[in-house]
Amino acid sequence: MRTIFRLFLSLLILSVFTKGYSQVTEDTFPVKGLSIAAPDSDRLNDFVNFMNEELGPRGVNTLILRVDYNYEYKSHPELANEDALSTEEVKKLVAAGQENKIRIIPQVNLLGHQSWHTNLNNLLKVYPEFDETPHIELPDKYEWPNEDGLYCKSYCPLHPKVHDVVFDLVDEICEVFEADAFHAGMDEVFYIGNENCPRCSGRDKAELFAGEVTKIRNHLAKSDRELWIWGDRLIDGKTTGIGMWEASMNNTHRAIDMIPEDVFICDWHYERADPTPVYFAMKGFRVAACPWRDPKLARMQAQNMHSYRAQATKKMKENFTGLIQTVWTGAGNFMDEFYASDPASEENTAAACFRALFDEIEKIENTK
Repeated sequence: MRTIFRLFLSLLILSVFTKGYSQVTEDTFPVKGLSIAAPDSDRLNDFVNFMNEELGPRGVNTLILRVDYNYEYKSHPELANEDALSTEEVKKLVAAGQENKIRIIPQVNLLGHQSWHTNLNNLLKVYPEFDETPHIELPDKYEWPNEDGLYCKSYCPLHPKVHDVVFDLVDEICEVFEADAFHAGMDEVFYIGNENCPRCSGRDKAELFAGEVTKIRNHLAKSDRELWIWGDRLIDGKTTGIGMWEASMNNTHRAIDMIPEDVFICDWHYERADPTPVYFAMKGFRVAACPWRDPKLARMQAQNMHSYRAQATKKMKENFTGLIQTVWTGAGNFMDEFYASDPASEENTAAACFRALFDEIEKIENTK
């Protein structure tokens, strides 16, 4: 661990002293992405237009769509939202992606994020036996912090039937989106290896997390698909000082040495431009830095990623892939914000951050 962090620090120092350094060859970012909720049916055409008018022209080449239960699943119709997207509607998104050379990666939150505040998400609502913490009831009014440490529920990764269900969803959503990769979420997992779980109690949380990542990865590999996840649970929140949200304080971080290196890491940081892409890259993972709503921070993350790629060996450079703008409202809300806001605005909004990020990427790519 100490050796890793010494190397980590050395590369960070190089980044500071070579700020703005540009190589003449291959300084473009292989991944220029947007992560956002899949649009609802009533905003589908608006989003297709957004792909054509904004994403394609700006060079966005990767689109992570949080679908979750917003699709009319044939394998498990009991899990679909009432107004879920139809197959025909999904194919409109697929066609727009192909036309604009945008790789679409569907996401269904696995392991964590199985509830939100006072509501269970569909999986645990329909299959309560999968709940890692059935003894913890959702409150009538949610507040954080709380005595139960409840943020979001998790399913039990060792339940013997949970993967029969979730892998049906994974396969179906990948098929309909014609996707060669799948995003499993897996961020902010606070409930894992709970002492009251008859299957997980007493087990190593890092091994449980790594086991779930590996199981999902191996399932996808059967169909030649990649696994993408958020990277926060693989960072030591205590050693780095990053804390419990953007890193792990429940020891899942050790899973980084237990999972296959072909898992793609989406490394999100919203308060600082933490140089953790270096850590993931040095562990052998491909990684993208992910901003949210701070334009200045997004530009800094883009410059940092540019510096990492410029300084890296050929082997390491392949791991520093680029950047992904994250959006945590609905697609409709984001589009409304985007078209209503001042293009020159520096406000801390996802729309302003999106513009700043892709303007900075264009600037970097045009500097030779």
